[in-house]
Amino acid sequence: MTTAATPKLKTSAMIASFVDPGQKTVSAPFGHALVKAASADDRIVGLSADLSKYTDMHIFAKQFPERFFQMGMAEQLLFGAAAGMAQTGLIPFASTYSVFAARRAYDFLCLDVAEPNLNVNIVGGLPGLTTGYGPSHQATEDIAIFRGMPNLAIVDPCDSVDIEQAVPQLAASEGPTYLRLLRGQVATVLDEYDYTFELGKAKELRAGNDVVFITSGLMTMRALQAADRLAAHHVDVGVVHTPTIKPFDAETVLAQVNTPRLAVTLENHTVIGGLFETVAAAMARTGIGKRVVPIALPDEFLHAGALPTLHQRYGLSTDRIVERVLEELG
Repeated sequence: MTTAATPKLKTSAMIASFVDPGQKTVSAPFGHALVKAASADDRIVGLSADLSKYTDMHIFAKQFPERFFQMGMAEQLLFGAAAGMAQTGLIPFASTYSVFAARRAYDFLCLDVAEPNLNVNIVGGLPGLTTGYGPSHQATEDIAIFRGMPNLAIVDPCDSVDIEQAVPQLAASEGPTYLRLLRGQVATVLDEYDYTFELGKAKELRAGNDVVFITSGLMTMRALQAADRLAAHHVDVGVVHTPTIKPFDAETVLAQVNTPRLAVTLENHTVIGGLFETVAAAMARTGIGKRVVPIALPDEFLHAGALPTLHQRYGLSTDRIVERVLEELG
């Protein structure tokens, strides 16, 4: 007896969406939200480092060509120019890949943007493990790099709802922000949970008596999926979404963590310097002594490959989350 061969993954799977087949999505929510915000405020301008199509900035560029600036493959110039525009009273949104913003242009962001506390909004594409192209494009340590930068707010949205609601709030904030962008066909998840994005606030999406998930970014979607799956194992899971990593809503999160439940953090980022360590530091400062289980990427340069395979390999898939929780509960 022979078995059918497993279909060979095509190269396109390496940049495939992490959205499940049949899931509700919105196309380019960032680009459309920026157009809407710019229609109401003519101070908003857009810039990109030759990546407008790949960060959904092209939506804005088409609508407002006179307010869009293509800076070429020069991230330092991108953020230096954005800083100068902010000094004149404009509100720049500057997009590139997260790896280039964090690794290549850190000094320019720090000295030109963050130190004078300018309203420059950095839009980072491909954050965490959202591409299979390997270490050159996987921004798995971007939050760790940026958390130490004074004045910079860090937003890790779950879905289209988060992005659409975050954009006008970022534009209205006084200082600089960094948005971990989800681009293309972006899942719509939070519309079912009576949720509203508020910069600097965490929100409980689901109550549960046995386990509490503290999550950010696309992992909130996976956490909600895992919570549904775990209910079949008679495990009652609560989910707390933390879209703003900095400033961190310690009051809300610690109230959820400081219970007898198993506490688990979930993030699309290395276990070093991200959500897990943000939660752990807040617990230590307030004297909460309990174990928190991190579900995060390992402290290493990750392999290249098909995105679904990588998520399974590194523990971000729904299957792996369910397995880990059941193991922890014994």
